[in-house]
Amino acid sequence: MTVEPNLLGEYLRARRELVTPDQVGIPSRGTRRVPGLRREEVAMLAGISAEYYLRLEQGRDRHPSPQVLRSIARVLRLDDDSYLLGLAEEKPRRPRRRPRKEVVPPSTARLVASLPFPAFVEGRYLDVLAANPLATALSPRLRVGGNRLRDVFLEPAEQALFPDWERASAVLLAGFRQSVGGDIDDPRFIELVGELSLASEHFRRLWGRHDVAGRLGAALTFNHPQVGELRLDREKLAISGTDGQMLVVFHPEPGTEAAEKLALLASAAVTPVRSSAPGCRTGGTEGE
Repeated sequence: MTVEPNLLGEYLRARRELVTPDQVGIPSRGTRRVPGLRREEVAMLAGISAEYYLRLEQGRDRHPSPQVLRSIARVLRLDDDSYLLGLAEEKPRRPRRRPRKEVVPPSTARLVASLPFPAFVEGRYLDVLAANPLATALSPRLRVGGNRLRDVFLEPAEQALFPDWERASAVLLAGFRQSVGGDIDDPRFIELVGELSLASEHFRRLWGRHDVAGRLGAALTFNHPQVGELRLDREKLAISGTDGQMLVVFHPEPGTEAAEKLALLASAAVTPVRSSAPGCRTGGTEGE
């Protein structure tokens, strides 16, 4: 008999351990045996019984009401409760699937190739499905067949691009968890998480935090080996008609030093890099 994973309970426990008593106004006296809040403290602050909260963490009740979950999310200081609510939704059981093939729409592949800025398509599992030459000039790992998780967690050259690599990797992983949600029976998910858990202690520690965040745009600073410090805005735009694919574009503020440096990179990016076209495959050997 297959035992269902207790995703809701694992998430509640991980997030509870990250909230200190001081953050929720509970005086902290003496030595506490557990990090963060106690179960009974979460229950008290959320207005539910300690026994009921215990059942949630232990997986004996996996479908609490949205009202209960929103109260708990408030106590756990979650900025967005959508992931927590999603874990408690009833989902039909599905047989284990084969790895899904992610295909970039032809019009999107043409757009990536034509953009004057570094651009690539990121799949649901953060595989690089298409990339233009300027993206590869920004990072040689930004090429078809790469995977942003593998690169950022396992490749020293990729890590060196980020002045604050630890924060960059945490944000990337939180976006991956949001993208996958509760769909953890997918072979691609199992492969990636298993590989990175074995290879990276940093990955294991961050994965255990259960951080969740949207795959959003941001301002990023790179330490580029050719042009030095390079500050770019990053946009992540959902591609309609796909299951979680994002168009990622890096662009500088016009007239700035960053724009000049990016122009230098563009002039050096003379070797065409194959972008994925219809029929491209997911996965690969490398990784944001």
